[in-house]
Amino acid sequence: MSSAPSPVSGLPDELQRRLGVPDAVLIGLGSMIGAGIFAALAPAARAAGSGLLLGLALAAVIAYCNATASARLAALYPASGGTYVYGRERLGEFWGYLAGWAFVVGKTASCAAMALTVGTYLWPGHAHAIAVAAVVALTAVNCTGIQKSALLTRAIVAIVLVVLAAVVVAALSSSAVDAARLDIGSDATAGGVLQAAGLLFFAFAGYARIATLGEEVRDPARTIPRTIPIALGITLLVYATVAVSVLLVLGPGGLAAAGAPLTDAARAVGADRLVPVVRIGAAVAALGSLLALILGVSRTILAMARDHHLPHALAAVHPKSKVPHRAELLVGAVVAAAAATADVRGAIGFSSFGVLAYYAIANASAWTLSPAEGRPARIIPAVGLVGCLVVALALPLPSVATGTAVLIVGAAVYGIRRVAARWR
Repeated sequence: MSSAPSPVSGLPDELQRRLGVPDAVLIGLGSMIGAGIFAALAPAARAAGSGLLLGLALAAVIAYCNATASARLAALYPASGGTYVYGRERLGEFWGYLAGWAFVVGKTASCAAMALTVGTYLWPGHAHAIAVAAVVALTAVNCTGIQKSALLTRAIVAIVLVVLAAVVVAALSSSAVDAARLDIGSDATAGGVLQAAGLLFFAFAGYARIATLGEEVRDPARTIPRTIPIALGITLLVYATVAVSVLLVLGPGGLAAAGAPLTDAARAVGADRLVPVVRIGAAVAALGSLLALILGVSRTILAMARDHHLPHALAAVHPKSKVPHRAELLVGAVVAAAAATADVRGAIGFSSFGVLAYYAIANASAWTLSPAEGRPARIIPAVGLVGCLVVALALPLPSVATGTAVLIVGAAVYGIRRVAARWR
């Protein structure tokens, strides 16, 4: 296996290590505690009924395995690109390329979904226009430097946590709470629980952002393995608390039928004054997710451009702000175009499939580590790999079919480039 790639100090395309544990945790939280908690509960309840919490637990187990594998790999290969780098170094160039392809395409769809969530909550009649404006604004923030992005993420996470705490307190202190509604799994099927896990995994996947920012984290060998489990643990605690609270108030059937679960829960307990607060909180949460998503996608594009899998001009790093500004601008332009035309429901399913494929490659890469390289217990990448594949295939058929087709297209592009290179 080849050694970890590391940019040579002083080169113009070197990123600066400015993020410590607190900022890296906040970027992970900003990615995970985002629009997913406002949007994913209802479709998960429709899939699994009272088995929603089982789906959440399964998603958390898979996410933990993925996080552990990603943390060990990121500490060994602290360069931008995440599993694109790990797959390339551990499994071969093709698997790294396929991981990068799945991440960029899938997360670009996720960016569009988050932007549309902002528009839907802030101004439903003009959701697409607001979505495009949000993408333009956050791309501009990202281009000014990674520290400003971390500061904005800190403010967003604080606002979202306050809103979620207000809903939980209102729900648990209400006479509308009925413990019988937590009859976990009584109306669930195995397929429904798996599908719910896939939908809820969409909201957990933000810890990848920490790994893709590996080249901008101080002391990555210590910081990344500490940061990812902390961010994941906090997110799981928040998600479980909110899910239990909403289930106690609405029940599985009411939650499944809810258009905006947290808003409906606030109304059900007579806390109408919380409704506009929840709407604003949902929009802010989506902005936090979008901010971190654009960061992660642009860094993967940077890594792929360095290796000429994408145009090498995208590997440029701005001499002043020290961010990959061309990659940032490209991501912003593509996401803005998608947000102007896309459907949020299809984007979420498609993104989930791509992210699960990405993590399957991460777990396969972690399996190849030796004990001297910090290999986790073998059961962790094994469970992560199998879990990713099973949950991905349990997603709605259109998402599976479209996601598979996109991976095949990516593999074909790679093969064509290889053949063309031999004829030069």
